[in-house]
Amino acid sequence: MLKKEHVDEHEEVYAAHHRHPGYVLPVVVPPNYGTPQIPSYAPPYISTSVSVRGPVIRTNRWSTNLCHCTEDPGNCLVTCFCPCVTFGLIAEIVDKGNTTCTYAGAIYGTLLALSGLSCLYSCYYRSKLRAQYDLPEAPCMDCLVHFCCETCALCQEYRELKNRGFDLSIGWEANMERQRQGAIVSPVMSQSMTR
Repeated sequence: MLKKEHVDEHEEVYAAHHRHPGYVLPVVVPPNYGTPQIPSYAPPYISTSVSVRGPVIRTNRWSTNLCHCTEDPGNCLVTCFCPCVTFGLIAEIVDKGNTTCTYAGAIYGTLLALSGLSCLYSCYYRSKLRAQYDLPEAPCMDCLVHFCCETCALCQEYRELKNRGFDLSIGWEANMERQRQGAIVSPVMSQSMTR
């Protein structure tokens, strides 16, 4: 493939007629055909912090807003129609496996069915989650968030744990096993040629 070694007449005419300040005629530099391209590879990276999957967020603020429920439409639907499932998943991770998903979900469902005040139980877990990750009590007090907008609060907590690297669908023990197996991250190969 041949490269242009001079500027097209069209470019010169454009520059002459329009006289834009700062317009510089492009200069085409011929490729260096004599130098061989040697691919470079990044050295293996051994992680000192353990992550479960994807980018792990380590900030002291919520990774998503309270009303961003549709960022995870599947969880949003489950939480709308069966909040005890989402709550059970959250509780198992927040309690680090000491409470099972089934047990926490059953208590939540029973409180919801008998009194409608399951928000008093779930706000405790929001407070516990905030304490674990040093999150602010926002947009207002935990109990008020859960009382006024239980579904949004549960969705936000689910997304927060997910964004911090947890797969809530597999439970605490499986997440810990993934962390043990994923302690050594495979090296990243850099491509030397692109199209």
